Amino acid sequence: MNSPNLTRRHLIAALGAGSAFAAMPAWAQGHSMHRGGSHGRGGPRIPAGFGELSGDVIDLTVGSGHRIVEGRRGPGIAVNGSVPGPLIRLREGQNVRLNVTNNLETDTSVHWHGFLLPFHMDGVPGISFPGIKPGQTFTYEFPIRQSGTYWYHSHSGLQEQSGHYGPMIIDPAGAEPVEFDRDYILLLSDFTVLDPHFIMSRLRTGEGYFNRQLSTWTDQYPMSGEERRMWAEMRMMPTDIMDIGAPTYTFLANGRGPTEGMEYLFRAGERVRLRIINGSAQSFFNVRIPGLPMTVIAADGQNVRPVEVDEFQIGTAEIYDVIVTPGDADAYAIVGESMDRSGMALAMLASRPGARAAVPALRDPPLLTMGDMGMNHGSDGMDHSMMDHGAAADAAAGEMDHAAMGHGDPVAPVDTADGAMAGMAMGGMSMDGMMMRDTTLLPPDVAIGPGIDMVSMAPTDKMGDPGLGLRDVPHRVLNYRMLTALEPNRDTREPSRLLELHLTGNMERYMWSFDGRMYSAVSDVPIRFAWNERVRVKLVNNTMMAHPIHLHGMFFELVNGESAAHQPRKNVVIVQPGASAQFDLTANEPGDWAFHCHLMYHMHGGMMQTVTVVGPGGGA
Repeated sequence: MNSPNLTRRHLIAALGAGSAFAAMPAWAQGHSMHRGGSHGRGGPRIPAGFGELSGDVIDLTVGSGHRIVEGRRGPGIAVNGSVPGPLIRLREGQNVRLNVTNNLETDTSVHWHGFLLPFHMDGVPGISFPGIKPGQTFTYEFPIRQSGTYWYHSHSGLQEQSGHYGPMIIDPAGAEPVEFDRDYILLLSDFTVLDPHFIMSRLRTGEGYFNRQLSTWTDQYPMSGEERRMWAEMRMMPTDIMDIGAPTYTFLANGRGPTEGMEYLFRAGERVRLRIINGSAQSFFNVRIPGLPMTVIAADGQNVRPVEVDEFQIGTAEIYDVIVTPGDADAYAIVGESMDRSGMALAMLASRPGARAAVPALRDPPLLTMGDMGMNHGSDGMDHSMMDHGAAADAAAGEMDHAAMGHGDPVAPVDTADGAMAGMAMGGMSMDGMMMRDTTLLPPDVAIGPGIDMVSMAPTDKMGDPGLGLRDVPHRVLNYRMLTALEPNRDTREPSRLLELHLTGNMERYMWSFDGRMYSAVSDVPIRFAWNERVRVKLVNNTMMAHPIHLHGMFFELVNGESAAHQPRKNVVIVQPGASAQFDLTANEPGDWAFHCHLMYHMHGGMMQTVTVVGPGGGA
């Protein structure tokens, strides 16, 4: 049995130059910490930053304490005494045993996000195992079948919000496909002084409770009075970009607030790898390094052909690896601006300790458009060549209710390059006349009820949409159509059927669901796949919010215009508001798997489902 290893070289690589191992108390170095409640403010102070563990046997302890970020104190849950928890570094081909001890007063769990493993090791209470009771130790054991950048987090209650997460790196068995001189982790997240259960209760009783950017008659948003009246008639807000923003949230880089000195050292001309993980509970970030282009080399741990961009949007639970080559500047700011532009996570690439670059001001908040309500037949990131999905998909589509596909009466044309439809008057037609809640547009297998308060009239494929707030910036922005798998996909069969799922919700009541059915572990009817079945899944977003949809236990290939052999592999896909997205899936991992929106409060609001893959012998 090998003991966990902790090396200073790896620690510095993981933390950047902003921390020193010597400054961490003993209990932050992998030892047991305070036994406390699920989100308590008592107990020891939990430091930011993380150490590193590796080996065949790794011991983890989950405990509670309090965190102080930017001078504000809030509840905390830590793995091995820090937030984020320790970097776990493994190697492709090894077997690992992870012993997780629960020192909380409530159940906990650890989900290994993006891992290919036996389903009973996936760490989702109610689906793959019962959870870890207080005072108990659960052993996860599985072979490592992949390489890349990943992360782990709790799948119990709302613990992820309080700090129960950490990064993982799996080194490849062979050589890396790209060369780099330095290797850093940037884990973005969100911190609040509030108990997450209080947040959930407020969202349920008043969805806009934490939105400090609501439109008023005296605001500075570029909308006419007529446009404002139309939004009011729909009982919708064009500023409903994120459920929670600053100042409720402070956005973090490796557990540190924007003024708390997160930095990564470099020498001019070096190739620096940044493994960027969105480990937040509820936040999207727009990531850029002013004055420094980024070359994306991996998405969700899977290698892609290098593509150079100046900015990209990273949804909750997504991962992008990038290479940057700093020049002669003293420092460069790494900006993770929240999608609603209420705040930012901040770190520095520094040529020497303490070097700082100018920090750009927050940009103006974006506004939702008619295209974000599924009322757009124009560009808006849509590739019309994507509408022919092959004979098999066409045959499967013949069994679907085409009324749900938005092939009704045409709406007014798009009149801007990004499909924003600046002229929202629509020929004087009132929004009531547009029937934004016309449930007859939905297929018959969608459950109609109080959980649905909006229906997209004509949802289109928006794989080319860079994301809210990035459609009109003057520089290069990543979108899913720019991603190409580096290594050919193993399964290039034509899908045998098309499965359409609708993302549904009632934003005022904070009810979220698939096909109008909120998740219940007791009454759940799973989505079933046959062994080794090749399926195309179409996700239709009938809400005005972007949803990062995550499938456990498997990778899927985005239908983004690439050939079947080079469709990019991911395990999280952002479905833009009022839009659709498609992926191809080979169901070759038997068992029961979680399938859910990775916005934590949406998942707990009901947008979750179980996927069951029947094993080769006919059983899950």
